[in-house]
Order: sequence, then structure tokens, then C-alpha cells
Amino acid sequence: MNMRSTERLQHDYLQNVTRRHFLRNCSTRLGGLWLALRDHPQGAVAAGTAPLGSQTPGRHFPPRAKRVIFLHMAGAPSQLELFDYKPDLMKLDGQPCPQSFLDGKRFAFIQGVPNMLGSQFPFEQVGESGQWVSDQLPHFKRVVDEVCFVKSMTTDQFNHAPAQFLLHTGYQNLGYPSFGSWVTYGLGSENQNLPGFIVLVSGGKVPSAGKSVWSSGFLPSVYQGVQCRSKGDPVLYLSNPPGISPTIRRRALDALSKINQETYQQIGDPETLTRISQYEMAFRMQTSATEAFDLRAEPQHIHDLYGAEPGKESFANNCLLARRLAERDVRFIQLFHWGWDSHGANANEALNVGFKQRCREVDRPMTALLTDLGQRGLLDDTLVVWGGEFGRTPMRENRLGVEMAFVGRDHHPGAFTIWLAGGGIKAGFSFGRTDEIGYDAIENQVSPHDLHATLLHLLGFDHKRLTYAFQGLNQRLTNITKPSRVVDGILA
Repeated sequence: MNMRSTERLQHDYLQNVTRRHFLRNCSTRLGGLWLALRDHPQGAVAAGTAPLGSQTPGRHFPPRAKRVIFLHMAGAPSQLELFDYKPDLMKLDGQPCPQSFLDGKRFAFIQGVPNMLGSQFPFEQVGESGQWVSDQLPHFKRVVDEVCFVKSMTTDQFNHAPAQFLLHTGYQNLGYPSFGSWVTYGLGSENQNLPGFIVLVSGGKVPSAGKSVWSSGFLPSVYQGVQCRSKGDPVLYLSNPPGISPTIRRRALDALSKINQETYQQIGDPETLTRISQYEMAFRMQTSATEAFDLRAEPQHIHDLYGAEPGKESFANNCLLARRLAERDVRFIQLFHWGWDSHGANANEALNVGFKQRCREVDRPMTALLTDLGQRGLLDDTLVVWGGEFGRTPMRENRLGVEMAFVGRDHHPGAFTIWLAGGGIKAGFSFGRTDEIGYDAIENQVSPHDLHATLLHLLGFDHKRLTYAFQGLNQRLTNITKPSRVVDGILA
């Protein structure tokens, strides 16, 4: 090997060593500087200079609402038994479904030719707005003039988990931030002693999509939802174990913080500082969360209003907790109530048995929530959203061509109803329309992306400008590949 070749090899070796040295020893500091200078809030968290909410992307215009309470009925309640009155469907009850309704359609379970199924319950027009509501929601009839029904919701997913992902994250697949995470990312939290995004579950199970529907996805994990409980400690292991005083706990956290700070200086992973933030939040929550979740502090007439029973897991308790959390400026409060999948496979899934029980479980509490928020002056700047992930068919459920033992309906993405109330929403109003049997939304269709765009608008965001750089794209809640719009027709 000649001298020139040797010099060239040595030059290449030194160049690689230098590059490797630079990447290994300098990139984390440059990355930290870059994060600190970016206008994303995780830059402040990563630099260790600011708590959640002190620096955020910021609103794009004045908001109509400050917070969201999202009441998700996991399993998809039947709009045809609650809000979408269809007298023509009653005339077809029991008749074989016309083939034109089946051609080109995909169902989760229906096979062959099912029979048409009219509503199982009577409807009546109520309130000054004359909204149609079934007899399964007698309490709710008192507050219909406070809500806006959107009867033309559609989705492109007909199985529970993908449809729940789409409704809450804008995508049908895993890995994307939930609506609550986007809102907390955009606005931060006004209460530094409680999480900005709190999740409450009732009905005995989590949604079909699991805890991923309140995940922060690719956003920093400081923005993920925190599942709390309506009985016992709000969060598991929140209380100090026997023999551990608050002073000892504080000293232990200080030691952990020092270790994590040193780890961050060596590695530069922003999630390390998120871990510090979460430990500190847990310490502050020992006092704040215990107080916020103590339903015994409420007077008896409030318990009676909601039907709440302290110490139990229930939708009623969770609705009362939602009001208490709204009072304490929690930004996003997500309630999941499981059990609405009404196929008719058994009594619990029957429209004439289990569905009626689900209605009894939610009717009084959700009515009380709207009433209570209103009388405390909180409804004006709180968005309340109620609904499932899709609708139900106007045909009776069958499998292998045989009707189910109990009365039920299959999944249906073509039409479902949600209702909204509060900050900036037109009250006592019905938006959109389905066809004469409730099969398809035929007027003013609203997609989950449209819903997200509208809710973000009410919170003060242009949905196309609330973004986060990930995998080379400025990602957003309203999905960069699907069209979305603000539904101006439901805005006050």
C-alpha cells in the first residue's frame, strides 16, 4: 500500500471518528437547544424550564369554550331507540329487508336477508324546540332545549375498536394522539395540581379499543389521559404506604429527580423530564386529587340530583366528578360508559333488556350534569359531547340468516346521532337528517374529522394549524389525508 493510500485511509478514519464523536457527544445538547427554541410546549418541558401549560402552541382566535366533557357510550347506542324518530320504519317492522338496502353494503354480522325492525319504544316531542326523544330518557327530556342534536353523523368503520380510534384520534389505527391529548397539548392546563386530561370509566369494562383511546400517541406522554377512579384512591398507589410520611416521600422524589436530571444530561431524552413532571404531579395530587374526588363533600340534594352513591363505580358518580373537575379547570374530562352493544345475542345485549338498563344508568346523571353546569355558570364555557362510535341498523340482527334470540341491531356506520351542549353550540336545535328509515345520512353529513374541526374551532383553534411534526409531516387531529370542515350550522 503506497503512502497516498495510507494517508487517505487515515483521513477517512479520522473523519468518521470525528463525525461519530460529534453525533455521540453533541447531538443531545443541540437537540435540547432545538427543542427549547421550538414553539412546541414539549420544548419547555424538555429543557426543564416550564410545567405543563405555561408554554403551548396557543389559540389562533378567541375561544367560545375553555374545556371539554366528552361522554362516550362505548358499544354504540341505537339512535333509532333514542333520538331519530322514524314512523315509516314502524310500518315496515317485521317485513323482509328489500334487496336494494343490502346490495353493496358490509355488515359486522348480518347475513342473508334480515327483517326490518321498528323502534322498540314510543317517542314524543318535548321542550320548546319540539325535539323527538324516546320514553327511555324521561329525565333528559327536561334539558333538550339546552342541546344540539347532530343526526347525520357518519363513519367509515363498522367495528368497535377502529371506530373508537377514529372518533377519538382521527385515525382508525393505533399510535395516534387522542382528542384530549391534542387539546391539552394545545392549551395546557390551568390547574397544575391535577392532570389536564382525566379519564373516568364505568360499566365494568374499558372500551373495545382499550386505553389507547386516551393515549398521547406520538405527542409527549405528559399529554396522555390519566385514568382515575370514582372509588378508593383516585389513582392507584397515590396514598403513601404505611410508615412513609410526606417528608420522606418528598426526599425520595428529590433524589429521583436528581437521578433523572443526570440521566437526561447524559442521554437527552425529553421523556426523562416528562417522568420527573409526572412524579411531581403525583405528589401534588396527593392533596388536590383526594379533595377533588371526595364526593362526600357534596350536599345530599346534589347526590339526589345525579343519583350518585359515593364509594361506588358508576356513571352517576363520574358525571358528578366531571362537574367537580370542570370547576377545578381540568381541561379535558373523558367519560366512557361501557355496555351499549345491542346485538340481541343475550339479555344484556337486547334492546328490550340491557339497552333499557343502560338508559336508566345514564339518563338521570347526564341530565343532572347539564343542569348543574348551567346553574353554576359553567355550561357557557364548557363543551359537553355525548355519543357512540357508530349507529345501529334499521334491520334486526341475524347471524347465518337466523334472528338472534333477543331483539337487537347490527353495527351501522351510515348514520348515527350525537348531541352537544355548552360553549358556542346552538341550543334547542337539530342538525342534519337521515332518510325515512334512518339508514343513511342524506342531509349535512358530519364525519368524525368534521366534529374534531368544529370542537377545536370552539376552543380557539384553526384545526389545520394545530400541528405536531412527526415522521416528516406536520400531523394534526383532523387527519392530513382526509377532508374536514368546521360545521358552522351547529354554532351559536
